[in-house]
Amino acid sequence: MFGIDLAEAALAAAMFVAATAGLMSFISPCVLPIVPPYLAYMSGASIAEIKSDGRARAKAIGVSVCFVLGLSTVFLIMGAASSAFGSLFLQHKILLARIAGVVVIIFGLHFLHVFRIPILDREARLDAGDQGGSAFGAYILGLAFAFGWTPCIGPYLGTILGIAAQQDQIIRGSALLGAYALGLGIPFLLAAIFLDRAMGVMNQLKRHMGLIEKVSGVLLLLVGILLVTGGFTTLSLWLLETFPSLATFG
Repeated sequence: MFGIDLAEAALAAAMFVAATAGLMSFISPCVLPIVPPYLAYMSGASIAEIKSDGRARAKAIGVSVCFVLGLSTVFLIMGAASSAFGSLFLQHKILLARIAGVVVIIFGLHFLHVFRIPILDREARLDAGDQGGSAFGAYILGLAFAFGWTPCIGPYLGTILGIAAQQDQIIRGSALLGAYALGLGIPFLLAAIFLDRAMGVMNQLKRHMGLIEKVSGVLLLLVGILLVTGGFTTLSLWLLETFPSLATFG
């Protein structure tokens, strides 16, 4: 039997938020449009070749895995560092949570166009060098992506880092950023595996970027309010009461 306490339930809720933030990062205006050219560059083949050639498709999938491993490496380190930093100020945990919540609310208002923060509209890209077509190059590109797109995906990433800083164990902070990396990385893998369908879905999503931004803004506002009010604890209690099966496994 493995009991799940309130802290673990809170972590589960936060990991769901982190994975959702990763997905929202993927469909954001600064990431979604570059997915096809990234797949082509990493695999060393054109989009047409990836669609028609089985070996090119297999290679695209393989390098996509390496790409996701690269960005996951950076995010896991960020999560561990954020949690370690937060543990130094554990006595000010409530204050830090409220500050993080206010920052996240500001991010949400940015997406809702109440006001705009210019730096969040910028893409600080890093050059990964001429490494296209190799697994190592894809891994390096994943590292560069995680660092280089930070200003653009900053509202989502900053939100999860803020939550990670509230964790009292480094492994919990790493788990949150791992969930974020999966939310961002798995769609890359799915795009490589189901390229034909993915291209159609991505083209449809591009037509609704305004709506996606507004949905992102609302979600960030909700998370910010939860951080300011301590609502993650309330949410965790609700999860345990609504789904009592979470209390035990085995």
